[in-house]
Amino acid sequence: MDRRTFLKRAAQVGVGALVVGTGAGIAAEVLVDRARRPWDTSFFPLPGRPRVAVVKATSYDAALERIVLDGFRAVGADVAGKRVVLKPNFVEYDPGAAINTDPRVIAATVLAMRRLGAAEVTVAEGPGHRRDTQFAVQTSGLLESLHDVDAPFVDLNTAALVARRLHSSFTDLGELWLPQAIVEADVVVSMPKMKTHHWAGVTLSLKNCFGCVPGRVYGWPKNVLHWAGINESIVDVSAAVHPHLQIVDGIVGMQGNGPIQGTPMPAGLLVFGADPVATDVTAARLMGFDPARVPSIAGAARFLGQGDPERIDQVGEDVERSAVDFAALPQFQGMKVGASGGGGVDAGPA
Repeated sequence: MDRRTFLKRAAQVGVGALVVGTGAGIAAEVLVDRARRPWDTSFFPLPGRPRVAVVKATSYDAALERIVLDGFRAVGADVAGKRVVLKPNFVEYDPGAAINTDPRVIAATVLAMRRLGAAEVTVAEGPGHRRDTQFAVQTSGLLESLHDVDAPFVDLNTAALVARRLHSSFTDLGELWLPQAIVEADVVVSMPKMKTHHWAGVTLSLKNCFGCVPGRVYGWPKNVLHWAGINESIVDVSAAVHPHLQIVDGIVGMQGNGPIQGTPMPAGLLVFGADPVATDVTAARLMGFDPARVPSIAGAARFLGQGDPERIDQVGEDVERSAVDFAALPQFQGMKVGASGGGGVDAGPA
């Protein structure tokens, strides 16, 4: 998809194009009604030309540590001497589903971060669906995997908190209480599962930041964020967390009625990046979605990262040749590549 096609499709579904610096910032109308530029321009630098790596990985029994190490090297990850927090995607555990970031990918990433020189590596998550985080991470096998690589786990739903003023205002939240572990990390790595989502269309590295917001303050399933507008909240929360690195687990993703009740989709891919917008643009395209039609990605592309596919340096596998057609719910068919007209977007409370 070239830049002209990207912008044209955005306009077809009521997406206003706004050129920002050398990149193209794009946002759905549902995200721009509060102000022309609802973010602090001094806080967010203009997007550059990031690299995103698409790597084949057809099995969780592959040499994942080497694959993850090579993937992060390909996007220029710099973690030497830094405190790294890995933020996977854990919601609920079902042995027959593909809901969560696979523990083997997480353990491999712990080892890869250490090989890249990280001073310390912590895994942290605050599931939004189940209040008992210990149950979710234990039954899924995550705690066992972390024990094998001697990595600590922090429950972000109950961890110590710090109030942070928001530098974007797509919602009216104004500030967020964020876990101290996230605020004090030198590097936050967003590690989502490649999934469709029954309220947002897709759930990738931007949406994955919801798990950084504590349930004990914002409810389950982070109800306050839903009441504020799910797409708007995705933008504001991801801007507050601003994950430095991303790895999308698409070895086996989820399609249909995600993020819990969908069916497994073996995409056989891992996606690596150092720009959450560019990573999600690439991952959405790999799923058969047009990122200009996904409101949360399009909104974040206005200021948080690079949203123009022509200004993303793709390395590894070719995106178009590697794309897998993830099934979407009927209301999101308009978000798919090649769809005519706009897709239904429910940005209201769940």
